[in-house]
This record gives sequence, C-alpha cells and structure tokens, in this order.
Amino acid sequence: METVVSGIRSTGKLHLGNYYGAIQNFVKMQHEYNCYFFIADLHSLTTHPTPGDLHGNVKQVLVEYLAAGIDPEQATIYIQSDVTEIAELYLYLNMNAYLGELERATSFKDKVRANPDNVNAGLLTYPVLMAADIIIHKATKVPVGKDQEQHLEMARTFGNRFNRLYNNEYFPEPYAFSFGESLVKIPGLDGKGKMGKSEGEANAVYLSDPPEVIRKKVMRAVTDGGPTIENQEKPVEIQNLFDLMKVVSTQDTHDHFNDLYNKMQIRYGDLKKQLAEDMIIATTPIRDRINDIAADTEYLRRVARQGADKARESARRTINDVREIIGFRKF
Repeated sequence: METVVSGIRSTGKLHLGNYYGAIQNFVKMQHEYNCYFFIADLHSLTTHPTPGDLHGNVKQVLVEYLAAGIDPEQATIYIQSDVTEIAELYLYLNMNAYLGELERATSFKDKVRANPDNVNAGLLTYPVLMAADIIIHKATKVPVGKDQEQHLEMARTFGNRFNRLYNNEYFPEPYAFSFGESLVKIPGLDGKGKMGKSEGEANAVYLSDPPEVIRKKVMRAVTDGGPTIENQEKPVEIQNLFDLMKVVSTQDTHDHFNDLYNKMQIRYGDLKKQLAEDMIIATTPIRDRINDIAADTEYLRRVARQGADKARESARRTINDVREIIGFRKF
C-alpha cells in the first residue's frame, strides 16, 4: 500500500478552502492508502506564536480534522513536534541544501516581500522541513496545491541528493497526488485570491463559524455594479462567488443565478443570501461535531498519543536507516 503524507499548519481555524481543497480528499484517501496526516506546529513557529496561541491552534486543527471525517483508526493523525525524528532528518537534509536554491524558492521571496522584518532561517529552510515531513515516512504521494508544487520538487531534489551522496537509493521520489480528482481552488470573499487564513477573517468562511457569522461575511463579499450587456464575462470578484456556489450549492441553483446574470437580471443580494444558506447547510454537520469533539479532552489526548506512537514507529525506522547510511554507527 502506497504512503500518502500531508499536513496543515497550526495557524488557526480551518476554512472551506482547507476542507474542499484538501480534507475532503483526505477522508477518501484514508481507506485506500497508508495515510499520515499531521498538524504542522513546527512550521508555524516562523510566525512566532505565543505558547497559548500555539497550543490552542494545534487543538483546533486536531478537532477539525476529526470533525471533518478523518478517522484515527484508518489514518495516522499526529502533531509534528511529537515526532522528534522529523527534526533530526531536517538537520541532516539541511547539510546538503544550498543557500542559492533556498533563496530562489518562490514562497521564500514572497514571505520576504510581505514580512521584511521577519526573514528568519526557518522561512529560508521551510522547504527542507517540508521534505523531512514527507520522506521521513518514505511517502510517494503528497496532496498539494499549485502553490506547494515547487516545495515538492525541492523535496525530490533533497531526497535524490541524499541518495547520490551516499550511493544508496533509499528515499523514493514523492509526487503530487489528487486522488483522481482535480484539486479544488476555493476563492476568498475579498474578490482577490484564494481563501486563506493569512488574508484576514473577512476573506474566509471557517468550518466552525456559526450561521450568523457566515451570513454576515458573505453579505459583505465584494461585488460590482452588475452586468451591462447580456452574457458578459464575469469580473474576478463575481466569478469567485459563482465558483463558491459550484462547490456548496446544487447545480440547479448555480445555473439559475448564472442564467440571471447572463440576462442582466441578477440581484447580488439574492445570490449572496442563497450562497450563505448553502454554506451553512454544508458546514452544519461538521460544526456540530467540532463542538462535541472539542469538549472531549480525554478523547483528543488519546488520539494524539496514538498518532504520535504510530508516526514515531515509522519515523524511527527511517532515522535508524539514515544514521547507518550516513555512518553514525554505534561501537
């Protein structure tokens, strides 16, 4: 059975983009692959969260993984920092990751532009830690979006470089994986790019948002003055709303509003009200489970312990082999 690895940074609540862009497929994958789904708390340290925020965010993601349908009996769910072998492999891979290639990473350059006062080594070596996350379990399939494909390519580079350096074909090559379906890009409500935690509360609809919050966010979504000719091409902010409707509404609902737009009869208020109600219907079962699971602290501890034990078992095998390959032998 092939191994799948993926993780989500513990930087806040999960939103519709996380669910439809990743977790929905995780739930399907867990029955057919050897899956490791982790909470990337080490990665989140690049933004210097407070201890309280870090702990709360890790718990939130764990709760929402479970509420969304990831089964700890089917997949290995673990917290990244519980598996210290990842940090050890990260160290070894860093010895053969070069400054020039790390500085050329698109995500690093984007972070430098966005946060020039926080250009830390963790941001620079982010792709190395991501590579360690993947190859510690010798994964061959990694569900990633377009924005992470360069990091995955770098993970292949670091694994292959280790193999060549030590003349040992130990690490397999990991590749992007979408479980036979195209990866869904969920747009934000701000009319610009994809839904994301870093774009602000108003941009994202979170799985835990109550109905009144969802309605308020959607009604504030960016629109324009309406079409001026029939069958007019939709501007980005309007196309975003229709793309969201494709995901959470029925096809008939989407087609109804699309037809109104093409006939210049669209009322954005009606569109937003329908979209909000469909989002509420889509998230209500998950939100109810979030509330129930969050209250069961002992269950969460048991899931975290079980996941850590299973992930460590896999990681320990890899680290023992890597130490031997490198030459760290016990006398």
